[in-house]
Amino acid sequence: MAQRQPDREIVPAVQRLRVRYAKRGRLRFASHRDFQRAFERALRRAGVPMAYSAGFSPHPKVSYAGAAPTGAASEAEYLEIGVLAPLDPDAVRAALDAGLPPGLDVVDVVVARSGSLAERLTASIWRIELPGVTPVAAQTPVAEFLGREMVEVQRRTKSGIRTFDARGAVVELSVESSAADGPPCAILHLVVRHQTPAVRPDDVLSALHQVADLVLSAPPQVTRQAQGSLDDSTGAVSDPLAADRGPAGHAAGA
Repeated sequence: MAQRQPDREIVPAVQRLRVRYAKRGRLRFASHRDFQRAFERALRRAGVPMAYSAGFSPHPKVSYAGAAPTGAASEAEYLEIGVLAPLDPDAVRAALDAGLPPGLDVVDVVVARSGSLAERLTASIWRIELPGVTPVAAQTPVAEFLGREMVEVQRRTKSGIRTFDARGAVVELSVESSAADGPPCAILHLVVRHQTPAVRPDDVLSALHQVADLVLSAPPQVTRQAQGSLDDSTGAVSDPLAADRGPAGHAAGA
């Protein structure tokens, strides 16, 4: 029987960095696990002095929060890393971005000042393009959905079929006009509160089909535009890194 190797000496992190990254183009089909592997390779290539967890199998201190589902693009994914030496955030951003494939793009890096990053991610803003559906045709399903107190949908999970309410988490849902020079394409603006179980854009589309038989002729194009703290009075979602930059942060949407 192999002997247990002694744990490595654990050196505490002296700095925490918060990272905003994007999933674009064909990389929207990368799973969260695919991204984790790519990101850890980028950390090694950049020579980032990572802090490690304790235990028999130490791993880099990387905390992921609220990852978008596979197939959805995003401009607002977040994670936090612990490092063993003070680093320049701009230099880390450039080095990590260079180490990731095009389409997985590091947008911003800041030094964590205080508080929990995960606790600041209470809502998301999504843009959902519906090819083949005119804005007029999308209005009725949206109005029907918003008029309900509850719309139960089903989703297959690892433990089987789960039934839950898709309406309660939706703060705002509206239809935007499609581009004048392109084919019909309704664009939905969705603000959804984070909860358990999480309500995803595909759950809202299932609910629209259920309440008004909305049928799509092609897969929707889904993009998370922002993620942060929800202002219940305005529906705005604030930049979760603003508190780490200082008072200059601003709302990401309304």
